[in-house]
Amino acid sequence: MDADTKAVWLDENHITAVLEARGIEDTGLVTETLAKAEELRGLSMEDAAALLAVRDPELRERIFLAAARVKERIYGKRVVLFAPLYFSSLCSNECLYCAFRRRNNAVRRRALSMQEIDAETRILLRQGHKRLLLVAGEAYPGSGIDYVLETIDTVYAARENGASIRRVNVNLAPLSVEDFRRLGERHIGTFQLFQETYHRPTYAEVHLAGPKRDFDWRASSFDRAMLAGIDDVGMGLLYGLYDWRFETLAMLSHIAHLEERFGVGCHTISVPRMEPAAGSDMALRPPHPLGDDDFLLLVAVLRLAVPYTGIILSTRESAPLRQRALELGVSQISAGSRTSPGGYAEAADENDDNTDFDAAQFRRGDCRGLEEVVADLAERGYIPSFCTGCYRKGRTGKDFMDLARPGLIRRKCTPNALSTFEEYLLDYASPATRAVGENAIARCLEDMDDDVRQTSDRLLLKVRDGQRDVYC
Repeated sequence: MDADTKAVWLDENHITAVLEARGIEDTGLVTETLAKAEELRGLSMEDAAALLAVRDPELRERIFLAAARVKERIYGKRVVLFAPLYFSSLCSNECLYCAFRRRNNAVRRRALSMQEIDAETRILLRQGHKRLLLVAGEAYPGSGIDYVLETIDTVYAARENGASIRRVNVNLAPLSVEDFRRLGERHIGTFQLFQETYHRPTYAEVHLAGPKRDFDWRASSFDRAMLAGIDDVGMGLLYGLYDWRFETLAMLSHIAHLEERFGVGCHTISVPRMEPAAGSDMALRPPHPLGDDDFLLLVAVLRLAVPYTGIILSTRESAPLRQRALELGVSQISAGSRTSPGGYAEAADENDDNTDFDAAQFRRGDCRGLEEVVADLAERGYIPSFCTGCYRKGRTGKDFMDLARPGLIRRKCTPNALSTFEEYLLDYASPATRAVGENAIARCLEDMDDDVRQTSDRLLLKVRDGQRDVYC
């Protein structure tokens, strides 16, 4: 294999050695590491390992406080919202933890037509969504990648009362450089792919058949994506398959590889834990379960290690845990999610509890609808953001990081978050949610620098005057 199809950067022996060397809790080292982290320059693998080794509750609380301060300095009060749109549950792989695995007869299969995809998109538009993540099993009907490209076109073309989806992100199977170029031509936002586990023996044990069995082809996907011009990529793991500390350090190695080769790491990190899935015994009993306390430590350490990278938390997790994780580092969450193809059209009530389990990829832990999530965030002082400005202004990849590292991107993101939130409040929210939201906006404006306040006021005035999709 050449450099674009072989994960030569992954050194399992080195990761294991680092974990052993930094496996003893050291208060002095933790203090030094937290001081470094609050300079917002990130952490090395060794630094992260020292923090991941902490078990003492009081010392963990120091890590949590540092992560909260770092998140506040970079992201302020904004929280990006999106919805997944599952468009196919067909799959050619045999992954023991997944309901969509090829030989699983316990799940109802479905691949949506373009008419059904349009209908699903319009339902999400009626709820107020502006950002979608397209998700599918790793097999596509008929023309393969052409089906995916047509799906993207269909989502972008959908209209509901004048509203449209402004940015489509995708979670897809690995592609060749040429197919990545075709994908990039569809003006996607972020290409997202989960390695699931970086531990090669475990990877072989849980991926029994199909293209996904090729560890290196999957692990090298971001190299090919960036070679094809897609510079916004999103990493992820499935925590529960192997030791969570090893997995986290391996993912940091992956990020370091991309930064060294391309000058920019990943735009987002997803941190799903294994949840029950129809027809999967492994999903019911994860080989290496990750408890809530360790999970929150993981989120905090990632925020300190890669401070300018978005951390995504899905509706796999319960509402209380998501609320706590937002304080420690999570910056993007899905809301009102359905995890089965056609799930939005089939739902009798958007707040029902896992009625689509026999067709879904996994069981949801947070079944609240979008408005309930928005109201909860606003009551807690957050600004729900539907912003897509950076993608459309070309602030992606290295350009985004060049603005993020000196703290300049916040001057764009905060006004854009406010304008998109105001759109939501005016066009979709109930009177009660609107009142809570307007109070959150007012509090946010009070804490701004004068020039950011002026930009925010200008955008808010345009929205209140009837303009839509305004951003800087």
